[in-house]
Amino acid sequence: MIAESLKTLWSELSSFNAKLVAVSKTKPVEDLREAYSANNRVFGENKVQELAAKAEELPKDIEWHFIGHLQRNKVKFIAPFVSLIHAVDSLKLLREINKQGVKHDRVIQCLLQVHIAQEEAKFGFNETELMQAINDISLADLSHIKIIGLMGMATNTPNQSQIKNEFKGLKSIFDTINNIELPTNIEMKELSMGMSGDYKLALEAGSTMVRIGSSIFGLRSCALNA
Repeated sequence: MIAESLKTLWSELSSFNAKLVAVSKTKPVEDLREAYSANNRVFGENKVQELAAKAEELPKDIEWHFIGHLQRNKVKFIAPFVSLIHAVDSLKLLREINKQGVKHDRVIQCLLQVHIAQEEAKFGFNETELMQAINDISLADLSHIKIIGLMGMATNTPNQSQIKNEFKGLKSIFDTINNIELPTNIEMKELSMGMSGDYKLALEAGSTMVRIGSSIFGLRSCALNA
């Protein structure tokens, strides 16, 4: 089932030239091994402890993406190996990631999270804060981070027009940033938006990277018991 789901998604994403992050949070290692056997190498986790434990147990050629809200005091646990941090929502967090990058002599790739949903619970910069962060002169001094794009989560609503407009809004911000002069540690090439319920709308709006879990691994147990 996992292999077939991956094959279907890869086929669908290929026409958009978009990447797949298989969201494996809460899933047992056996499920990840099955996806790995089907040639998936990119996995997304949202808990630091779970990510670190799985990275220790699974093959070392896996590309681990951290997709959850990240506390500054937890960066050190994933800094040695994480491939991409999706949800950077403050300059303070960027500075801590850079500090850990220096310690481990590696440049850590990041996405800046933009708050596009009409939900207070979600994190991220608003557009004004985002532009202020990008134009902050201290950002250029962070030599061990590389900002490679933006990430956003749409409102959890059945209103597809609203979701579509939120994704289009983020794409517009992405395009605007790409048209200004940027520090050398920023290269806007990835737009991470879209999950199992809305990834098709995200792809149509210009997403280059989708984060999909339940469509690959099935619903999480908490969802099944809801």
